[in-house]
Amino acid sequence: MPYSHEIDYKIYGDDMQFVEIELDPDESVVAEAGAMMMMTQGIQMHTIFGDGSGQNSQTGGFMGKLFNAGKRILTGESLFMTVFTNTGYGKQQVSFAAPYPGKIIPLNLSEYGERIICQKDAFLCAAKGVSISIEFIKRLGVGFFGGEGFIMQRLEGDGKAFLHAGGTIVKRELAPGQILRVDTGCLVAMTGSVHYDIEYVGNIKTAFFGGEGLFFATLTGPGTVWVQSLPFSRLADRIYHAAPHPGGKRRDEGNVFDVLGGIGNLFDGD
Repeated sequence: MPYSHEIDYKIYGDDMQFVEIELDPDESVVAEAGAMMMMTQGIQMHTIFGDGSGQNSQTGGFMGKLFNAGKRILTGESLFMTVFTNTGYGKQQVSFAAPYPGKIIPLNLSEYGERIICQKDAFLCAAKGVSISIEFIKRLGVGFFGGEGFIMQRLEGDGKAFLHAGGTIVKRELAPGQILRVDTGCLVAMTGSVHYDIEYVGNIKTAFFGGEGLFFATLTGPGTVWVQSLPFSRLADRIYHAAPHPGGKRRDEGNVFDVLGGIGNLFDGD
């Protein structure tokens, strides 16, 4: 694993945050397409396959790069990422904004065993040299019932990375054997030492009338876990149901068949 670029940063805002990355000459930061907010004159940007960590060059040249970048499609992301490099003199800045209300989580991967597993849409940007790939959850139960938790992203390296999540963010330290049950949509990230599984709630009346999903993510320590209070899927669902449909009613004021249609939400963790 190559050493990551050492970047400085500052986070601005409260509920609609952005992070300003300060780069020395020849330093770079990599981000998902569309995350950039603003940059100074000395910053140059270019598009690359994958994450630019340097690992891809060891896996078979162009085809290796294409294979590693292509795996990102499984997370719903683009084949390409954007690298922002300070090609000028002195320090330059580039800023990245969170796509919805919430918080930006700065992580120094060297403090967390150089490996973080996160939700597939949580990654915002990272120092060049950080590897951004996919993490398969292999159990069929997790894949079938976990919804958003089946395929996650894996961040590896010794540099800084930045995640974003909705609402309030809670960081929990789990002792060896300690278990935390989380709604699958509320899980943001965890260190590589945390064991991830799915647990059946066990009471369908609780799931249906209590408004919760039938399955929880079960996280077993040791390790660190980050949890969000408002996942984007839940926010989007509330906006959708509050919006008027062509008949003039709100979507949650329909007939009994509309209400029963919400049974499908039992399985998505929202």
